[in-house]
Amino acid sequence: MEPLVSIIVPCHNSAKFITATLNSVIAQNYTSWELIIIDDKSSDDTCTIVEKFANQHNNIQLIRLPENKGVSHARNLGMAKAGGKYIAFLDSDDIWLENKLGRQVAYMEKEMLSLTFCAYNRINEDGDIISGVIPAPFHVSYTQLLSHNVIIFSTSMMLKSTIGDLQFSKAGHEDWIFFLQLLKKCKLGYGINEPLALYRIRKHSQSSNKMKAIVKTWKIFRESEKLGLVKSVYHFSNYAVLTVLKRLR
Repeated sequence: MEPLVSIIVPCHNSAKFITATLNSVIAQNYTSWELIIIDDKSSDDTCTIVEKFANQHNNIQLIRLPENKGVSHARNLGMAKAGGKYIAFLDSDDIWLENKLGRQVAYMEKEMLSLTFCAYNRINEDGDIISGVIPAPFHVSYTQLLSHNVIIFSTSMMLKSTIGDLQFSKAGHEDWIFFLQLLKKCKLGYGINEPLALYRIRKHSQSSNKMKAIVKTWKIFRESEKLGLVKSVYHFSNYAVLTVLKRLR
């Protein structure tokens, strides 16, 4: 029997992209999944669109939040509701290729892994591919992830039992902090160097406020991970260089 994968999709005003995202889940060649969509008080037609999918598929559930509490709260709620052996996160504007779930589950079951991720391509708001393949390393450790977050959230899959009581923070770069905490528990995350997802770059999300991003990154080293000044400078320097190189791909 195929293990159940709980797919968690937080969304807020995602009407423009959510149909393509949900269709990419339905098109998966791996069929043992439940889809938990947490709407963070959208003011557009997001819920209307999602409800149509939920009415047609009994493994799709919509949770409507009465007030906007942010993506961390939505993800934490999704994890609490998840009943699968594995948890996969998917942002409401990203897309999976049809063999994404099957490829990851097979790899994790065979090698008994706690965390995997995969290579991907970037797409623009119109769905056009705008990059080459962004590769996934064979594995990544806590220390390596400090210098460069190589895991795009929508490419990840993790063992629910390894997550345990781990929660998303509200500190900014919450996905990066989450993976750092997870790697303290499972030691290594393993990459599948095949493009199995499309990561959407939106105009307002292209580091439009680079200073805020820089401050958030520095706070991760100093406040979240409590690194000393020398280690913080070292990892921040690596992060800056590797981020520039990644943007050039």
